[in-house]
Amino acid sequence: MTTIKIEHLNKHFHKHNVLNDINLTFKPDRIYGLLGRNGAGKSTLLSIITGLNFTSSGNVMIDGESVNDNCGALSDVFMMSETNMYPDSMKVRDIIKNTAKLYYGFDKSLANRLVREFGVDIKTSFSKLSTGYHSIVKDIIALCVPVNVVIFDEPTLGLDANHRELFYSELIQSYSDRPRTMIISTHLIDEIANLVSDVVIIDDGRIIVDGENEELLKNAHEITGPENELDAYCDGLNVIGSKKLANLKTNYVYGQLNDDRKVPDTVSINGMDLQTLFIYLTSRDEELFDEEETI
Repeated sequence: MTTIKIEHLNKHFHKHNVLNDINLTFKPDRIYGLLGRNGAGKSTLLSIITGLNFTSSGNVMIDGESVNDNCGALSDVFMMSETNMYPDSMKVRDIIKNTAKLYYGFDKSLANRLVREFGVDIKTSFSKLSTGYHSIVKDIIALCVPVNVVIFDEPTLGLDANHRELFYSELIQSYSDRPRTMIISTHLIDEIANLVSDVVIIDDGRIIVDGENEELLKNAHEITGPENELDAYCDGLNVIGSKKLANLKTNYVYGQLNDDRKVPDTVSINGMDLQTLFIYLTSRDEELFDEEETI
């Protein structure tokens, strides 16, 4: 049972604020989706949690111990990332064997089965694998290490649809067999929406959403109807976006609805999926050029 607590974390690079006053708790035995646009700060946050980077201020604690220069605390955390940490000439078989030597209790039986399921040629050098199989090998290792926190940073990079489906299935099976904290950082939001118990959304270095997936979606609504009737009903609600199609308009609302307000017969209310919620919460008007700049 491992808890990661982050308090008032800030990170600056060359006077640029990458992370701003991050306060988070990753509880034991939960599956988290860590979501954010490119450059939002996800990878920097994960690198700090795993001790690969340092805070400018604030604390990251694992079961009450700081992660700074603390191999004991960090030994219970494993991160699968896009970065290739293995020598190019090393064969896949040796990578798995060496990892098993480092982690007492490494699940060799599971590793062997996953190698067969994914069709990995363990006699091949790591450098000769495709991008997809780089991810697969690292995913297999992450599922087999005996730690209480496993972090997946873009775990399906380069995987085809069949292999992505297999990975998600094996992840859920692994979690069911041995519950632990899993943090999945990915851009394929729709594919993990039904896997995660909790969602953290980071935007421009700040946490804008942190809560249980089911509760978040209870407060996410797509409301559609003729524009006048729709806008009158939505007046005072937290409308995070809208779109028009022919004579109909849809408002995307995040937050509680006014139960005392009668819903017009011409207006319909439906739930919003996680990907749509993410898009509208993190969308912003972006100007390509300054006023005086020309192409």
